[in-house]
Amino acid sequence: MSEPRLIKKYANRRLYDASQSRHITLDDIRTMVVAGEQVKVIEDKTNEDITRLILLQVIADQEQFGRPILSTALLESLIRFYGNSLQGFLSAYLEKSVETFMRQQETVQTQLTRMMTNAPMAAMSELTRQNLEVWARMQESMLAAFAPPRDSKSNGADTPASNEKPGSDPTR
Repeated sequence: MSEPRLIKKYANRRLYDASQSRHITLDDIRTMVVAGEQVKVIEDKTNEDITRLILLQVIADQEQFGRPILSTALLESLIRFYGNSLQGFLSAYLEKSVETFMRQQETVQTQLTRMMTNAPMAAMSELTRQNLEVWARMQESMLAAFAPPRDSKSNGADTPASNEKPGSDPTR
C-alpha cells in the first residue's frame, strides 16, 4: 500500500493537506477514506499522531447527521468494555469481523457484477436466438402444410383429378 496522506492540524483547529496545499474539512477526510486512501493526521506543534481522534470525529459526524450504524445499545456496550480485561479481545474481534464483512461484500459485488454483465445478457441472447429458430421452423411447417402439392414433372401446371391416383395414366 502507498504511504498515508499526511494531514496537519493547526492550533486554529483547521486541517491542512500538504500534498494538495489546501485546507480541508472532516468531510474531505471522509471522502478520502471512502475512496480507499489512508490518512495520517498529526498535530502541527507537537507532531502527535491524532488520526484516531479525527477519524472518530468523522464517525461522530456521520452518526449525528446521517443514518447511524452504531445503535445506542451498541455504543453503551462498547463503553463498558473500556478498561475491561476483554477490551483487547473485543478490539481484535471487531476489526476481524468488519474485515470479513468487507471481503464478503466485495465477493457478493463481484458475483453480482459478473452475473449482471455476462450471464443474463448471454442467456437472454441465446434464449432469443433459440425462440427465433423455433418460430421459423413452426412457420415453415405451417406454410408447408397449407401449400398446394407440387408436381415436379409439370411444375404444378397440370394437377391430377381428385379421384385418380398420382402416377396413374388417365387414358387407360
